[in-house]
Amino acid sequence: MDPKILILDGDNLTTKNLYTYVMNPNARLKIHRECFAKINNSRLFLEKEMRRKIIYGVNTGFGPMSSRIIGVTESRELQKNLIISHAVGMGKPLDQEFILAAMLVRLNTILKGYSGVSCELVERLKFFIDNRIVPVIPEHGAVGTSGDLVHLAHIALALIGGGEVWYKNKNYPTENIFKKLKIANYDLKPKEGLSLINGTAMMVGIAAVLCVKAERLFSLAIRTSALALELVNAFEDSFSEELQKVRPHQGQIEVARALRNILNTSKLINKRASLEKIVNIPSSGIKNINKGIQEIYSFRCVPQILGPILDSLRKTQKDVATEINSATDNPIVDVRHKTILHGGNFHGDYIASSLDQLKIGLVKLILLSERRINFFLNQNVNRQFPPFMNLDRPGLTLGLQGLQFVATSTAAQSQSLAYPHSLHSISTNADNQDVVSMGSDAALFTAKVVDNAFILLTIETITLLQTVDFLKTYSKLSRSSQKLYTDLRKLFPKIVEDRVITDKLHKTKNFIEYSLDSENFSKV
Repeated sequence: MDPKILILDGDNLTTKNLYTYVMNPNARLKIHRECFAKINNSRLFLEKEMRRKIIYGVNTGFGPMSSRIIGVTESRELQKNLIISHAVGMGKPLDQEFILAAMLVRLNTILKGYSGVSCELVERLKFFIDNRIVPVIPEHGAVGTSGDLVHLAHIALALIGGGEVWYKNKNYPTENIFKKLKIANYDLKPKEGLSLINGTAMMVGIAAVLCVKAERLFSLAIRTSALALELVNAFEDSFSEELQKVRPHQGQIEVARALRNILNTSKLINKRASLEKIVNIPSSGIKNINKGIQEIYSFRCVPQILGPILDSLRKTQKDVATEINSATDNPIVDVRHKTILHGGNFHGDYIASSLDQLKIGLVKLILLSERRINFFLNQNVNRQFPPFMNLDRPGLTLGLQGLQFVATSTAAQSQSLAYPHSLHSISTNADNQDVVSMGSDAALFTAKVVDNAFILLTIETITLLQTVDFLKTYSKLSRSSQKLYTDLRKLFPKIVEDRVITDKLHKTKNFIEYSLDSENFSKV
């Protein structure tokens, strides 16, 4: 199978496949042939039922106006009015990768055959995705119940020729692209507008992208932790298998195992027995030794700090994997049981609460990184390195002093973002939506924390490489740390004399986020 082809069937989309497709402009979709039969059967069943039953959003108004029954002749106008009235978001445009991910999720969930749409709408959405016609969606608008209504309405608006889109990374009125590509206007059929906007596609599309990025973050955090341990000649028992066995949390065990796998090729890690050889226990009195017997927490407690974060990441990955392959609109057209189900599968609390927990973990990862940056740059704490890892003339040159301010301010901002946004429920829609998830904003705040984490890990990596240069210990590093050093030093040379590094900083962060070999932390 061509790796550039992503096959969608409604059931087997993964976060990694989604991310790979979104990041590869040459990738294309293929819809499993059985999906069209399911979609057609669902559509035919809905058209039959709508003539004899009251079906929410098909022959009724929406929200508190659902007691108004809509005539058959107005059913198409109803769908168009829904889209036009809800495509009212405000603020900065969302990232294109998030929007494309949301479109992909929406298509995949429709392919399950529970939405009652037509095959023509499926083809229209697929065409937009494959041709990277990405609707412009403002940031503010969704509360994450009854779906991401406002955000997704902007996607639906573009599908019928309204609003604005990005095409080949330029912004156009959608109608101009329709003329350019000779696309005919699309007339929404009954329920199709509702099926496009009533679901969790935006929040979970963002979450799917973030799951992949968070895994890359975690992999890098393991590698920076290992390198930090090498540079302070840490004792091996803090990440030993025996220590973790007496407190067998899964994440803690896996983090310690990853550290051992990296550090087994290092010549800088101390064995506990080496301390015993150089120290004689006095028979009486007090003897002061010029060596610490255990490291501070940001070094010694890496498995215990990163372990819970790994467990949160795994839970989020599981919740997102379930959601992107679920039917999340309302009502559900259940052909198999010959019924229309009204309910709340659009409610985003699974994703919102899961992302909040992941976000909290990533803020803790940021704080761990910030504390180690401080350790290496603060001579009053480490008592062995030059101030701010200055390799030239401290006092005249300032080394990484300015960079620590960036780490501190970014970490502080992340702490403010850590509060669970899913708790910010405010009743809306004339109190019809009285308990909401705030899932899309929870996803966007998590995205900001993910970006901040890449900034912190970039600064920490630069600090650690500078420490390697000061100690001249490259030859004694583990193979993984040597590779990390070599890969990054090609892009970011060591700082001796002060120089402008702003451009290099951005390029280094971008390289770490998107291009650095992402060693699977459990297999390095």
